Amino acid sequence: MALDIEAIRADFPILGRTLPNGKKLVYFDNAATSQKPQCVIDAMSRYYEEYNSNAHRANHTLADEATTALESAREKISSYFGTSPDQMIYTSGATEAINLVAYGWARENLDEGDVVVLTEMEHHADIVPWQQMSIDKGVEVRYVPIDTESFTLDMDAFEVALDGASLVCVVHTSNVLGVRNPVEKIVKMSHSVGARVLIDCAQGAPHERIDFDSLGADFVAISAHKMAGPTGIGCILVKRDAMAEMGPFMTGGSMIKRVTTEGSTFQEGHAMFETGTPRIAEAIGWGAAVEWLDQFDMREVHDHINDVASWTAAQMMDIPGIKIYGDPDRDDSSGAVSFLHESIQSQDLALLLDEGGFAVRTGHHCAQPLMDALGVPSTNRASFWIYNTMGEAESFVEYLSQVIERFA
Repeated sequence: MALDIEAIRADFPILGRTLPNGKKLVYFDNAATSQKPQCVIDAMSRYYEEYNSNAHRANHTLADEATTALESAREKISSYFGTSPDQMIYTSGATEAINLVAYGWARENLDEGDVVVLTEMEHHADIVPWQQMSIDKGVEVRYVPIDTESFTLDMDAFEVALDGASLVCVVHTSNVLGVRNPVEKIVKMSHSVGARVLIDCAQGAPHERIDFDSLGADFVAISAHKMAGPTGIGCILVKRDAMAEMGPFMTGGSMIKRVTTEGSTFQEGHAMFETGTPRIAEAIGWGAAVEWLDQFDMREVHDHINDVASWTAAQMMDIPGIKIYGDPDRDDSSGAVSFLHESIQSQDLALLLDEGGFAVRTGHHCAQPLMDALGVPSTNRASFWIYNTMGEAESFVEYLSQVIERFA
Protein backbone atom coordinates (compact mmCIF):
# COMPACT_ATOMS: atom_id res chain seq x y z
CA MET A 1 0.00 0.00 0.00
CA ALA A 2 1.38 3.40 -0.98
CA LEU A 3 2.20 5.86 1.78
CA ASP A 4 -0.41 8.55 2.41
CA ILE A 5 2.03 11.45 2.55
CA GLU A 6 -0.59 14.11 3.22
CA ALA A 7 -1.91 12.13 6.19
CA ILE A 8 1.66 11.71 7.44
CA ARG A 9 2.31 15.44 7.08
CA ALA A 10 -0.79 16.18 9.14
CA ASP A 11 0.93 14.50 12.10
CA PHE A 12 3.68 17.16 12.09
CA PRO A 13 2.41 20.57 13.23
CA ILE A 14 5.58 22.44 12.26
CA LEU A 15 5.16 21.55 8.58
CA GLY A 16 2.25 23.98 8.36
CA ARG A 17 4.40 26.89 9.49
CA THR A 18 4.75 30.11 7.51
CA LEU A 19 8.14 31.79 7.98
CA PRO A 20 8.54 35.48 8.98
CA ASN A 21 9.11 36.46 5.34
CA GLY A 22 5.73 34.99 4.39
CA LYS A 23 7.14 31.88 2.71
CA LYS A 24 5.81 28.46 3.60
CA LEU A 25 8.41 26.25 5.28
CA VAL A 26 9.92 23.50 3.14
CA TYR A 27 12.09 21.45 5.48
CA PHE A 28 15.00 19.71 3.74
CA ASP A 29 17.38 19.38 6.70
CA ASN A 30 16.32 15.96 7.94
CA ALA A 31 19.81 14.47 8.14
CA ALA A 32 20.52 17.08 10.83
CA THR A 33 17.29 16.42 12.73
CA SER A 34 13.82 15.28 11.78
CA GLN A 35 10.62 17.01 12.79
CA LYS A 36 8.44 15.50 15.54
CA PRO A 37 4.91 14.14 15.17
CA GLN A 38 2.20 15.36 17.51
CA CYS A 39 2.12 12.03 19.38
CA VAL A 40 5.74 12.54 20.50
CA ILE A 41 5.06 16.10 21.63
CA ASP A 42 1.92 14.95 23.48
CA ALA A 43 3.65 12.02 25.20
CA MET A 44 6.38 14.26 26.59
CA SER A 45 3.91 16.97 27.63
CA ARG A 46 1.73 14.37 29.35
CA TYR A 47 4.69 13.24 31.46
CA TYR A 48 5.38 16.78 32.63
CA GLU A 49 1.70 17.57 33.16
CA GLU A 50 0.58 14.36 34.86
CA TYR A 51 3.37 12.32 36.48
CA ASN A 52 6.62 14.28 36.46
CA SER A 53 8.89 12.56 38.97
CA ASN A 54 12.28 10.92 39.13
CA ALA A 55 12.52 7.25 38.20
CA HIS A 56 14.07 4.31 40.08
CA ARG A 57 14.20 6.27 43.34
CA ALA A 58 10.98 6.49 45.34
CA ASN A 59 7.87 4.45 46.12
CA HIS A 60 5.17 7.08 45.65
CA THR A 61 2.65 6.95 42.82
CA LEU A 62 4.31 9.49 40.51
CA ALA A 63 7.71 7.83 40.87
CA ASP A 64 6.21 4.43 40.07
CA GLU A 65 4.50 5.84 36.99
CA ALA A 66 7.69 7.54 35.79
CA THR A 67 9.72 4.37 36.31
CA THR A 68 7.15 2.27 34.48
CA ALA A 69 7.10 4.72 31.55
CA LEU A 70 10.91 4.84 31.35
CA GLU A 71 11.27 1.06 31.26
CA SER A 72 8.27 0.60 28.97
CA ALA A 73 10.00 2.92 26.49
CA ARG A 74 13.17 0.82 26.76
CA GLU A 75 11.17 -2.28 25.86
CA LYS A 76 9.52 -0.56 22.86
CA ILE A 77 12.78 0.88 21.54
CA SER A 78 14.89 -2.26 21.98
CA SER A 79 12.14 -4.36 20.38
CA TYR A 80 11.97 -1.94 17.44
CA PHE A 81 15.71 -2.51 16.92
CA GLY A 82 15.41 -6.27 17.11
CA THR A 83 16.96 -6.93 20.48
CA SER A 84 16.21 -7.23 24.19
CA PRO A 85 16.10 -4.45 26.81
CA ASP A 86 19.17 -5.75 28.64
CA GLN A 87 21.32 -5.03 25.55
CA MET A 88 20.29 -1.37 25.34
CA ILE A 89 21.92 1.50 27.22
CA TYR A 90 20.28 4.93 27.17
CA THR A 91 22.66 7.76 26.17
CA SER A 92 22.28 11.42 25.27
CA GLY A 93 22.63 10.50 21.59
CA ALA A 94 24.93 8.76 19.14
CA THR A 95 27.90 10.91 20.18
CA GLU A 96 27.74 9.78 23.80
CA ALA A 97 27.07 6.23 22.62
CA ILE A 98 30.33 6.17 20.66
CA ASN A 99 32.23 7.76 23.53
CA LEU A 100 30.80 5.10 25.83
CA VAL A 101 32.39 2.44 23.63
CA ALA A 102 35.68 4.35 23.63
CA TYR A 103 35.88 4.92 27.37
CA GLY A 104 33.80 1.98 28.59
CA TRP A 105 35.15 -0.76 26.31
CA ALA A 106 38.31 0.39 24.50
CA ARG A 107 39.92 1.90 27.58
CA GLU A 108 39.43 -1.44 29.35
CA ASN A 109 40.51 -3.69 26.49
CA LEU A 110 42.96 -1.91 24.18
CA ASP A 111 46.63 -1.25 24.80
CA GLU A 112 49.51 0.46 23.02
CA GLY A 113 49.86 -0.84 19.47
CA ASP A 114 46.30 -2.17 19.19
CA VAL A 115 44.56 -1.10 15.99
CA VAL A 116 41.29 0.79 15.54
CA VAL A 117 40.02 1.00 11.95
CA LEU A 118 37.93 4.01 10.85
CA THR A 119 36.88 5.42 7.48
CA GLU A 120 37.27 8.80 5.82
CA MET A 121 33.50 9.22 5.79
CA GLU A 122 33.04 9.08 9.57
CA HIS A 123 31.29 11.84 11.50
CA HIS A 124 33.62 13.64 13.89
CA ALA A 125 31.87 11.84 16.75
CA ASP A 126 33.41 8.60 15.44
CA ILE A 127 36.87 10.08 14.87
CA VAL A 128 37.78 12.32 17.80
CA PRO A 129 37.26 9.71 20.57
CA TRP A 130 39.68 7.37 18.81
CA GLN A 131 42.23 10.13 18.27
CA GLN A 132 42.03 10.78 22.00
CA MET A 133 42.40 7.06 22.66
CA SER A 134 45.52 7.14 20.50
CA ILE A 135 46.94 9.91 22.69
CA ASP A 136 45.88 8.31 25.97
CA LYS A 137 46.57 4.63 25.24
CA GLY A 138 48.88 4.62 22.22
CA VAL A 139 46.48 2.73 19.96
CA GLU A 140 47.00 2.95 16.21
CA VAL A 141 44.19 4.56 14.21
CA ARG A 142 43.85 3.59 10.54
CA TYR A 143 41.59 5.34 8.02
CA VAL A 144 40.03 3.54 5.07
CA PRO A 145 39.71 5.90 2.07
CA ILE A 146 36.71 6.43 -0.17
CA ASP A 147 36.67 6.10 -3.94
CA THR A 148 36.03 9.71 -4.97
CA GLU A 149 34.59 8.61 -8.31
CA SER A 150 31.89 6.30 -6.92
CA PHE A 151 31.72 7.96 -3.46
CA THR A 152 31.87 4.49 -1.87
CA LEU A 153 34.21 2.91 0.64
CA ASP A 154 37.34 1.32 -0.85
CA MET A 155 36.70 -2.25 0.26
CA ASP A 156 40.09 -3.48 -0.98
CA ALA A 157 41.76 -0.93 1.28
CA PHE A 158 39.39 -1.94 4.07
CA GLU A 159 40.53 -5.55 3.81
CA VAL A 160 44.16 -4.45 4.07
CA ALA A 161 43.42 -2.19 7.05
CA LEU A 162 41.86 -5.11 8.95
CA ASP A 163 45.23 -6.79 9.48
CA GLY A 164 45.76 -6.89 13.25
CA ALA A 165 42.65 -4.83 14.01
CA SER A 166 41.02 -5.01 17.44
CA LEU A 167 38.08 -2.68 16.72
CA VAL A 168 36.39 -1.51 13.53
CA CYS A 169 34.21 1.63 13.59
CA VAL A 170 32.16 2.33 10.47
CA VAL A 171 29.28 4.66 9.71
CA HIS A 172 26.21 2.80 8.45
CA THR A 173 25.22 5.66 6.11
CA SER A 174 27.19 8.81 5.35
CA ASN A 175 25.51 11.98 6.54
CA VAL A 176 27.15 13.86 3.65
CA LEU A 177 26.96 11.46 0.71
CA GLY A 178 23.88 9.46 1.64
CA VAL A 179 25.89 6.33 0.80
CA ARG A 180 25.06 3.17 2.73
CA ASN A 181 28.10 1.08 3.51
CA PRO A 182 27.97 -2.74 3.17
CA VAL A 183 27.74 -3.10 6.93
CA GLU A 184 26.74 -6.75 6.86
CA LYS A 185 29.89 -7.62 4.90
CA ILE A 186 31.98 -5.33 7.11
CA VAL A 187 30.78 -7.10 10.27
CA LYS A 188 31.63 -10.54 8.85
CA MET A 189 35.06 -9.47 7.58
CA SER A 190 35.92 -7.78 10.87
CA HIS A 191 34.81 -10.71 13.02
CA SER A 192 36.86 -13.06 10.83
CA VAL A 193 40.03 -11.36 12.10
CA GLY A 194 38.79 -11.22 15.69
CA ALA A 195 37.89 -7.51 15.76
CA ARG A 196 34.84 -6.12 17.48
CA VAL A 197 32.61 -3.83 15.41
CA LEU A 198 30.91 -0.52 16.15
CA ILE A 199 28.35 0.72 13.61
CA ASP A 200 27.21 4.35 13.76
CA CYS A 201 23.55 4.09 12.74
CA ALA A 202 22.54 7.70 13.39
CA GLN A 203 21.73 8.16 9.69
CA GLY A 204 20.72 4.56 8.99
CA ALA A 205 17.97 4.19 11.60
CA PRO A 206 15.62 6.82 10.04
CA HIS A 207 15.78 5.03 6.68
CA GLU A 208 15.65 1.32 7.39
CA ARG A 209 14.72 -1.07 10.18
CA ILE A 210 17.93 -1.85 12.04
CA ASP A 211 17.85 -5.39 13.47
CA PHE A 212 20.67 -5.51 15.98
CA ASP A 213 20.66 -9.22 16.70
CA SER A 214 20.62 -10.12 13.00
CA LEU A 215 23.25 -7.56 12.02
CA GLY A 216 25.72 -9.13 14.42
CA ALA A 217 27.69 -5.98 15.24
CA ASP A 218 29.05 -5.73 18.77
CA PHE A 219 27.95 -2.11 19.22
CA VAL A 220 25.36 0.00 17.39
CA ALA A 221 24.98 3.71 18.11
CA ILE A 222 21.60 5.37 17.46
CA SER A 223 20.21 8.88 17.91
CA ALA A 224 16.50 9.51 18.51
CA HIS A 225 16.16 12.99 17.07
CA LYS A 226 16.84 11.95 13.48
CA MET A 227 13.97 9.42 13.53
CA ALA A 228 11.02 11.49 14.82
CA GLY A 229 12.15 11.34 18.45
CA PRO A 230 13.30 14.17 20.73
CA THR A 231 16.77 15.61 21.07
CA GLY A 232 18.91 14.66 24.05
CA ILE A 233 18.52 10.89 23.89
CA GLY A 234 19.88 7.92 21.99
CA CYS A 235 21.29 4.54 22.84
CA ILE A 236 24.11 2.11 22.35
CA LEU A 237 23.07 -1.46 21.63
CA VAL A 238 25.66 -3.88 22.98
CA LYS A 239 26.17 -7.61 22.70
CA ARG A 240 26.09 -9.27 26.11
CA ASP A 241 29.65 -10.62 25.88
CA ALA A 242 30.96 -7.18 24.87
CA MET A 243 29.05 -5.52 27.71
CA ALA A 244 30.67 -7.94 30.15
CA GLU A 245 34.07 -6.57 29.05
CA MET A 246 33.12 -2.96 29.77
CA GLY A 247 33.85 -0.74 32.74
CA PRO A 248 31.97 2.39 33.86
CA PHE A 249 32.09 5.43 31.59
CA MET A 250 30.61 7.99 34.00
CA THR A 251 30.21 7.51 37.72
CA GLY A 252 27.76 8.85 40.26
CA GLY A 253 24.22 8.10 41.33
CA SER A 254 22.11 5.20 40.04
CA MET A 255 24.98 3.14 38.65
CA ILE A 256 26.27 2.03 42.07
CA LYS A 257 25.35 -0.83 44.35
CA ARG A 258 27.15 0.45 47.45
CA VAL A 259 29.33 3.44 48.32
CA THR A 260 31.44 3.70 51.46
CA THR A 261 34.36 5.91 52.38
CA GLU A 262 36.55 2.98 51.44
CA GLY A 263 35.25 2.51 47.88
CA SER A 264 32.30 1.67 45.64
CA THR A 265 30.75 -1.29 43.88
CA PHE A 266 28.77 -0.91 40.66
CA GLN A 267 25.54 -2.20 39.18
CA GLU A 268 25.74 -4.87 36.49
CA GLY A 269 24.62 -4.77 32.87
CA HIS A 270 23.15 -1.63 31.33
CA ALA A 271 22.48 -0.12 34.78
CA MET A 272 26.24 0.42 35.23
CA PHE A 273 26.25 2.91 32.37
CA GLU A 274 23.14 4.98 33.10
CA THR A 275 24.37 7.51 35.61
CA GLY A 276 22.36 10.20 37.35
CA THR A 277 18.80 11.29 36.67
CA PRO A 278 17.42 9.32 33.71
CA ARG A 279 16.30 11.02 30.50
CA ILE A 280 12.71 10.23 31.37
CA ALA A 281 10.71 12.63 29.19
CA GLU A 282 13.06 12.02 26.27
CA ALA A 283 12.77 8.23 26.59
CA ILE A 284 8.98 8.51 26.68
CA GLY A 285 9.08 10.67 23.56
CA TRP A 286 11.36 8.25 21.75
CA GLY A 287 9.11 5.37 22.70
CA ALA A 288 6.18 7.24 21.14
CA ALA A 289 8.30 7.91 18.03
CA VAL A 290 9.12 4.24 17.42
CA GLU A 291 5.46 3.35 17.94
CA TRP A 292 4.59 5.94 15.30
CA LEU A 293 7.25 4.64 12.89
CA ASP A 294 6.23 1.05 13.49
CA GLN A 295 3.00 1.56 11.55
CA PHE A 296 4.98 1.91 8.30
CA ASP A 297 6.87 -0.52 6.10
CA MET A 298 10.34 1.03 6.19
CA ARG A 299 11.07 -0.32 2.73
CA GLU A 300 8.18 1.79 1.43
CA VAL A 301 9.44 4.75 3.42
CA HIS A 302 12.93 4.33 1.96
CA ASP A 303 11.60 4.00 -1.59
CA HIS A 304 9.54 7.18 -1.22
CA ILE A 305 12.51 9.15 0.12
CA ASN A 306 14.81 7.78 -2.56
CA ASP A 307 12.34 8.60 -5.34
CA VAL A 308 12.11 12.24 -4.25
CA ALA A 309 15.87 12.59 -3.67
CA SER A 310 16.97 10.91 -6.91
CA TRP A 311 14.49 12.95 -8.98
CA THR A 312 15.70 16.15 -7.31
CA ALA A 313 19.37 15.33 -7.89
CA ALA A 314 18.73 14.47 -11.54
CA GLN A 315 17.02 17.82 -12.11
CA MET A 316 19.74 19.71 -10.25
CA MET A 317 22.44 18.23 -12.47
CA ASP A 318 20.82 20.05 -15.38
CA ILE A 319 21.29 23.41 -13.63
CA PRO A 320 24.48 25.12 -14.90
CA GLY A 321 27.32 25.12 -12.36
CA ILE A 322 25.81 22.61 -9.91
CA LYS A 323 27.87 19.58 -8.86
CA ILE A 324 26.40 16.70 -6.85
CA TYR A 325 28.52 14.81 -4.30
CA GLY A 326 27.32 11.26 -3.81
CA ASP A 327 25.02 9.12 -5.91
CA PRO A 328 21.36 9.66 -4.94
CA ASP A 329 20.38 7.29 -7.76
CA ARG A 330 21.63 4.28 -5.80
CA ASP A 331 18.88 2.02 -4.45
CA ASP A 332 20.40 2.22 -0.98
CA SER A 333 20.90 6.00 -0.93
CA SER A 334 19.44 7.67 2.17
CA GLY A 335 17.96 10.77 0.57
CA ALA A 336 20.86 13.17 1.17
CA VAL A 337 21.80 15.36 -1.80
CA SER A 338 25.03 17.29 -1.20
CA PHE A 339 25.87 19.90 -3.80
CA LEU A 340 27.87 23.01 -4.62
CA HIS A 341 27.67 25.73 -7.20
CA GLU A 342 30.88 26.66 -9.00
CA SER A 343 30.63 30.41 -8.32
CA ILE A 344 28.13 30.95 -5.46
CA GLN A 345 29.56 30.19 -2.03
CA SER A 346 27.64 27.57 -0.08
CA GLN A 347 26.75 29.92 2.78
CA ASP A 348 25.39 32.53 0.36
CA LEU A 349 23.41 29.92 -1.53
CA ALA A 350 21.87 28.61 1.69
CA LEU A 351 20.75 32.10 2.68
CA LEU A 352 19.22 32.65 -0.76
CA LEU A 353 17.37 29.33 -0.48
CA ASP A 354 16.15 30.27 3.00
CA GLU A 355 14.62 33.41 1.51
CA GLY A 356 12.47 31.08 -0.56
CA GLY A 357 11.44 29.06 2.52
CA PHE A 358 13.80 26.14 1.89
CA ALA A 359 15.74 24.86 4.93
CA VAL A 360 18.96 23.12 3.87
CA ARG A 361 22.21 22.40 5.69
CA THR A 362 25.48 24.15 4.90
CA GLY A 363 29.02 23.49 6.10
CA HIS A 364 31.40 20.59 6.60
CA HIS A 365 28.66 18.49 8.27
CA CYS A 366 31.04 17.42 11.07
CA ALA A 367 32.92 15.41 8.45
CA GLN A 368 36.05 17.41 7.66
CA PRO A 369 38.22 14.42 6.68
CA LEU A 370 35.58 13.56 4.08
CA MET A 371 35.55 17.17 2.88
CA ASP A 372 39.33 16.96 2.53
CA ALA A 373 39.00 13.76 0.49
CA LEU A 374 36.43 15.45 -1.76
CA GLY A 375 38.63 18.53 -2.11
CA VAL A 376 36.02 21.01 -0.87
CA PRO A 377 35.63 22.98 2.39
CA SER A 378 31.86 22.50 2.62
CA THR A 379 28.72 21.60 0.74
CA ASN A 380 25.06 22.48 0.73
CA ARG A 381 22.85 19.52 1.58
CA ALA A 382 19.18 18.90 0.96
CA SER A 383 18.07 15.83 2.91
CA PHE A 384 14.63 14.29 2.57
CA TRP A 385 12.43 12.21 4.84
CA ILE A 386 9.06 10.52 5.04
CA TYR A 387 6.94 13.69 4.95
CA ASN A 388 8.64 15.41 2.02
CA THR A 389 6.71 15.52 -1.25
CA MET A 390 7.52 15.58 -4.92
CA GLY A 391 5.73 18.93 -5.06
CA GLU A 392 8.23 20.35 -2.56
CA ALA A 393 11.07 18.94 -4.64
CA GLU A 394 9.68 20.52 -7.81
CA SER A 395 9.36 23.92 -6.14
CA PHE A 396 12.90 23.59 -4.77
CA VAL A 397 14.40 22.85 -8.19
CA GLU A 398 12.45 25.71 -9.76
CA TYR A 399 13.53 28.19 -7.09
CA LEU A 400 17.17 27.01 -7.17
CA SER A 401 17.21 27.47 -10.94
CA GLN A 402 15.95 31.03 -10.54
CA VAL A 403 18.56 31.80 -7.91
CA ILE A 404 21.37 30.47 -10.09
CA GLU A 405 20.11 32.34 -13.14
CA ARG A 406 19.96 35.59 -11.18
CA PHE A 407 23.15 35.46 -9.11
CA ALA A 408 25.62 33.21 -10.93
